[in-house]
Amino acid sequence: MQAVSFSDGGLVVSVVSHGHGAAVRALLQDLAALCAGSVTRVVLTLNQPGESLPFPEDQPWPFALQLRRNAQPLGFGANHNRALAGAEEAFVCVLNPDVRLQSQAGDAMALLMAVACRPGVGCAYPVQVDGQGRVQDSERALPTPAALWRRRALGRADVRVDWVNAACLVLPRAAWQGLGGFDERYYMYCEDVDLSLRLRLAGWRLERAPVAVVHAGQRASRRSLAHLAWHLSSLLRLWCSPVYRRARTLLPLDTQTADRIGAP
Repeated sequence: MQAVSFSDGGLVVSVVSHGHGAAVRALLQDLAALCAGSVTRVVLTLNQPGESLPFPEDQPWPFALQLRRNAQPLGFGANHNRALAGAEEAFVCVLNPDVRLQSQAGDAMALLMAVACRPGVGCAYPVQVDGQGRVQDSERALPTPAALWRRRALGRADVRVDWVNAACLVLPRAAWQGLGGFDERYYMYCEDVDLSLRLRLAGWRLERAPVAVVHAGQRASRRSLAHLAWHLSSLLRLWCSPVYRRARTLLPLDTQTADRIGAP
């Protein structure tokens, strides 16, 4: 696995809006104010038919802004795969519209890219905090039935990192394209589990960067029956997948990473 550097061609960021107008505008303003030195292109996908742009179309930005308008809504992975298809930048970023960058952190994307440059790193990710600054549980163990029972029923924290959620991920282009991006059979939920496991099974590492972002999202499956159905369907698909079966037998316990869970 060949290391890449900042000089190899910048960063493209994919953001998908599902009617998140105000949040998208705030996020793009964060990227413009804080990450103009690292972000070369942003692809904004409007996933709801007829969704309006949350700012004037001719508004100038310090990066190239490309718009995609879907005639029909697509799934999480499909949207990001299409946005990042054929990327020529050295790094790609999957970024949720409900993420906010913190001014005290400086250029968060540059810090993520610096970690993604390291030999063997297939995905760099930040610490995620809520609006009150509390660390969120974005690092998770393999979601076996036993692990989910310990987590949900017994309230026990995970003690290892097998996957990280996809609210904010920076990957070397070689890792992203080598895996073919997200598995689009997951319409919503578990596509980040699958991607993380495939990265690790291919010999790449997931590595946390020394930077925090604010993630305001709440799990929709706790509030919507449709989202709950998607969540359960994706979980069943994951459990039946060869990726999951290989991960259960081949992935070692990364004690060094596990010791860092919950620590900024």
